[in-house]
Amino acid sequence: MPLLAVSSPPAELSTRLGRIPALASLSGEDLARIAARCAIIEVPTGATIAHEGAPDRSAFLILAGTARLERQGEEIGTLGEGDHLGELSLLALRDRSSTVVAQSPMTLARLDREGYDAIASATPVLALSLWERLLAGTTARLVEEVESSALLLRGRSLPRRSVLRVRTPDGPREVRLGTTVGELLPREVAGRDVVAGLVDHKAVSLSAHVTSDSDLGVLTTSDLDGQRYYRNSQALLLLEAASRVAPEARVRMSHSIGMGQRVTVEGLGDGDLEEFAANVEAAMHSLVTNDRPLLEEWWTVDETRAHFAAAGWDAAVALLEVWREPAVPLVSYGNLYALNPGPLLPSTGRIDGFQVVADGAGLLLMYGQDAAPRSIPPPAATPGVARPADRNPLTREALATSHLTAVMTAEHDRWLRALGITSVGAFNAACIAGQVTQLIHVSEGFQEKSIGHIADAILENRARARVVCIAGPSSAGKTTFIKRLEVQLQINGINPVPVSLDDYYVDRDQTPRDAAGEYDFEALDALQLPLLHDHVARLLAGEEVVTAHYDFLSGTSHPAGGRRIQLRPTDLLMLEGIHGLNPRMLAPEMTGAVFRVFVCPLAALPFDRLARVHASDVRLIRRIVRDRHTRGHDATESILRWPSVRAGERRNIFAYQHHADAVFDSSLIYELAVLKVYAEGYLLEVPRSHRAQATAFRLLQLLDRFVTILPEHVPRLSILREFIGKSGFKY
Repeated sequence: MPLLAVSSPPAELSTRLGRIPALASLSGEDLARIAARCAIIEVPTGATIAHEGAPDRSAFLILAGTARLERQGEEIGTLGEGDHLGELSLLALRDRSSTVVAQSPMTLARLDREGYDAIASATPVLALSLWERLLAGTTARLVEEVESSALLLRGRSLPRRSVLRVRTPDGPREVRLGTTVGELLPREVAGRDVVAGLVDHKAVSLSAHVTSDSDLGVLTTSDLDGQRYYRNSQALLLLEAASRVAPEARVRMSHSIGMGQRVTVEGLGDGDLEEFAANVEAAMHSLVTNDRPLLEEWWTVDETRAHFAAAGWDAAVALLEVWREPAVPLVSYGNLYALNPGPLLPSTGRIDGFQVVADGAGLLLMYGQDAAPRSIPPPAATPGVARPADRNPLTREALATSHLTAVMTAEHDRWLRALGITSVGAFNAACIAGQVTQLIHVSEGFQEKSIGHIADAILENRARARVVCIAGPSSAGKTTFIKRLEVQLQINGINPVPVSLDDYYVDRDQTPRDAAGEYDFEALDALQLPLLHDHVARLLAGEEVVTAHYDFLSGTSHPAGGRRIQLRPTDLLMLEGIHGLNPRMLAPEMTGAVFRVFVCPLAALPFDRLARVHASDVRLIRRIVRDRHTRGHDATESILRWPSVRAGERRNIFAYQHHADAVFDSSLIYELAVLKVYAEGYLLEVPRSHRAQATAFRLLQLLDRFVTILPEHVPRLSILREFIGKSGFKY
């Protein structure tokens, strides 16, 4: 399509040329001299301005419109108002290197070789200045392309397009190859910090580069995964700070307690732990002030193993023994490197809300309100200046919860150390060495012994404990735990009489609704509390009671439609439901007669000193496998429901776990190696374009770190059978 030349008043063209950035600082007189030698060209949409390889000797200055650059049929960039092209061709240095096609109607100022020679003849200084200015723009574009290529074209024979189309939350955009995710996303959404990006529904750090056309989303601290990435950033910051305060100390992140995370400290010598906590927190704040960037690097397996061996990171060394990729992703906020646990904040300046306090023999990293998976007390009124004891943000309830979980996980860790299983890598090594059967027997035996201890504790409190309430989050293994506890109680001469709280739901049309207007079946007020109180009181008084029954199909309550029961002297009433730890579930006068048990997987093996398996991930994988086997739900559906499930747990279970008289850790050291057999296939079924893909991909990466154990090794009475099937119990 031929280009159309039109006339334009020289004064008007001079003004328009002055808006070209490369020419903006020229005098009006010089602009007029250039304008006198330019032709104005109007270009319709779709017209080709220049052809790759053509010997055309003209430069073009874009006065209006946009154009697309192509090379060998691939789009490599765009040009717009104020840009210029063809500078090298103008002086016959080379033929056209690319094809230029108008994406919209365009207005160009064309300076051909004859016009440039006329300027050079009349005013050589202006000709040289014009050449230098146009060449400077070419150099800047060349540097940008070289930097992008060096970063993104490793090992590629086919060139990438340098301009990509990205669908952002604010609409579609065209961006240059290598643009970071953080450049395309806001710092906050609805008042919550943006922690990571979602590129085609996979979580990436904000410093990750865009390398193809993609859909771009956000993860904030309102998302479960966003909270996790924020907490991991805080943990890496703490390890970096501790390495500066006391390089000789061995500091590692330990078990989570919901509102914070335990930190073990070894090798501190005679140093004061409270002083160490204060110094570490101060060093963390200093790193935040200095805004140190996140370093994301790929090392070979051998050099990574050598580095961690020299640093004494035995868990990381063991994990690398079965590392299947040719390289290892590492992260750092300075000098200390750790295995990359997933997206982290791009710099320390974006980390906030943390506190570090001494607790027992170690530290507690308190996450802060935005990053905490469960609610925490408000921070101290005068952080940084108050006495360490005054700065401890834990309430009595939080301390009770922390103590219960600490006792349980400490016992779990003790027998694991005796087996030499202190990390995921050590577990894999033991399995490869043929110790699978022994690991399973010891793990199952530890649980059975724990259940026996709980049954003994109930027997010791038999004079007062006439009701046992059992509660725990989704997929904690409560059903099998209850079956096994019943056996242990019967061994102690106690006959448990179970009553399900589910039979005490109110009629569906009387069920309270949540903020979204949906029925909230997890609310305490969804139960017929007066009826429940009456039945429990009468049973404990020795009366015969016809219990309630709830018809889930019709949503109808039948207050006297259940079993007829009467407690004998050897009987013990056992109530199971999500509100079992809530004191309001029973009448106030019953408080002293209740023994409460909290059931949840707690202990988890570490990958290195920074990251470990999350108990919530174990529960989600359990749920995915169970729901597929028994309810016909696919992994996508289970993942989508998980945030609302977790929200209900925080409100109705974890908020009351400090009332528990006993805690049962339902985690099994070997279970992910077995669940992997089923879960990998189910997770791979999640569509790549679905928003559940981010979680599915993360869980697949988790499972990939474990060797595989066949389900045939799992005992018939194991809690794991509740999820994979073929249990010896009838549910």
